[in-house]
Amino acid sequence: MNPTVVLATATRVLTQLRHDPRTIALMVVVPSLLMTMLRYVFNSATVFSLSAPALLGFFPFLLMFLVTSITMLRERSSGTLERLLTTPMSKLDLLVGYALAFSLVALAQVVLAVAVSIWLGLTLTGAIWALVLVALLGALLGVALGLFASAFARTEFQAVQFMPIIVLPQLLVCGLFQPRADMAQLLRWFSNAMPLSYAVEALHQVATSPSLNDQYLRGLLVLTGSTLLALTCAAATLQRRTA
Repeated sequence: MNPTVVLATATRVLTQLRHDPRTIALMVVVPSLLMTMLRYVFNSATVFSLSAPALLGFFPFLLMFLVTSITMLRERSSGTLERLLTTPMSKLDLLVGYALAFSLVALAQVVLAVAVSIWLGLTLTGAIWALVLVALLGALLGVALGLFASAFARTEFQAVQFMPIIVLPQLLVCGLFQPRADMAQLLRWFSNAMPLSYAVEALHQVATSPSLNDQYLRGLLVLTGSTLLALTCAAATLQRRTA
């Protein structure tokens, strides 16, 4: 991997995003708006504090997956990807550059959403930075899975169709709606294989405990490992153009 090429790729992606204010608004502002809506849906700071930490991990994951998969698909269908890969740039350089660029956007997204949530009445027993770290890793996982999913889509509509396959099942079994221990055995096995489950566990631990235990550290390791695995799979399956 060439750091110079990675930085150049990240700079190019950020420059493109700077000229697309709608996409920036979708990635940075929408999670904060959703958290604001959630606060007044419950109309109770206490109930909001119980649900908000897990959703602060899910909303960035969802939006980064959606935007990244469509952005990479546009690069391939427009011929930009094919031109880039005729240079000495490797596939891994390209994907890590994209991940770096979107990670900066994800950081802004997560920090703003957490700040707005705290302003709306979110109370945490643990440290704010611990919450931000898990939410950021969740967003990066969304980026990596979006890059991976884009290799199998030919149109933007097909890219969006991967959301019910990759994102929504994780939402249902991550423990947000029902404790994982109370699920049917088959769903518990499935839940144990899904990285978002460990993100929700870690976020719950931050919300309810002043100290960071093995559950939190396990969540960080699973999210980091899953992100690296998804990036590796994306590099292995990346195609120059849409057939």
